[in-house]
Amino acid sequence: MDLRRSPLHDRHEALGAKFSEFGGWQMPLEYAGVVAEHTAVRTAVGVFDVSHLGKIVVLGPGAAELVNSTLSNDLGRIGPGRAQYTLCLDDETGGIVDDIFSYYRDEEHVLLVPNAANNAEVYDRLAAAAPEGVSVTNEHTDYAVIAVQGPKSETVLHVAGLPVGHDYLTFVEADVDGAEVIVCRTGYTGEHGYELIAPAAVAPALWDRLMEAGEKFGIVPAGLGARDTLRTEMGYPLHGQDIGPDVTPVEARLGWAVGWKKPAFWGRDVVVAAREAGAGRKLVGLVSTGRAIPRPGMGVYLHGIPVGKVTSGTFSPTLKKGIALALTDAAVPDDAEVAVDVRGRHEAFEVTRPPFVDPSVREG
Repeated sequence: MDLRRSPLHDRHEALGAKFSEFGGWQMPLEYAGVVAEHTAVRTAVGVFDVSHLGKIVVLGPGAAELVNSTLSNDLGRIGPGRAQYTLCLDDETGGIVDDIFSYYRDEEHVLLVPNAANNAEVYDRLAAAAPEGVSVTNEHTDYAVIAVQGPKSETVLHVAGLPVGHDYLTFVEADVDGAEVIVCRTGYTGEHGYELIAPAAVAPALWDRLMEAGEKFGIVPAGLGARDTLRTEMGYPLHGQDIGPDVTPVEARLGWAVGWKKPAFWGRDVVVAAREAGAGRKLVGLVSTGRAIPRPGMGVYLHGIPVGKVTSGTFSPTLKKGIALALTDAAVPDDAEVAVDVRGRHEAFEVTRPPFVDPSVREG
């Protein structure tokens, strides 16, 4: 299979990136190393290419109404110029087809950013549901997405001549070399940060501008390996591992991303019933009390009885210990001590509610 390449691929090659496949794209996994890149984001600033993320534009009278009547969260909770985390649920099972960021420009213009592997599926479902007069356009390869994350991210953007200072989960538009760039106060690292959605043609020059502006502030290019450890420390779920079509938002503890009072969205009847009945399992956090490093698929045990599996597991560069997300039986107490089968040895872990580290995403 031929993998798609980011508009910034040449920049990554010049920086010596190691590449891997992500959702049908060849993307940088790491440059200097995951731990070094992770630490740079927590302490200074890192820049990621996340152009593999999907881009779907919904336009026309009733665009916001279409999004609001299909996706789980309620655009009525926010106003134009704001972003929102939402879910595309299967109408019959209530399972999570994808988790998405929606950027609400106005009643006639909503930008959706799904995961790379699910972009086509989300597009197909929305296009089929669109009424006359509302267009749903798949613009997956037309735009690049550059994430600048870390405590010095705002300073870097300011030096680069980009607008800063807007609140968390808001976005503004900027002119970059005659092209419109959306500057979003969003990110998936838990740090103060921004995501820049730019036309593919101007992305390389924008990347260069950011790298030059951030040089004296310790900016480093960061790959998707570091993005994974950063999001795991925050307890942010990854579609295809922690959540998926076989997991409902009730089980994933994502009820906050559901507009329960809305009259309609895909899967509403199923997830409302599941909420009332109570989930049989739940997504929890696990922290190693020793030196064990958990990995996806490892069994979780309570008093020797299997109660679930690790969905995401890694070494936390910030905590210097193993952490995990796991789907377990709902009866497992939120402060229990459990065991994880790490290569045949039952290692001790404590159940907790993420995030595993203190977030600064809303600061500034």
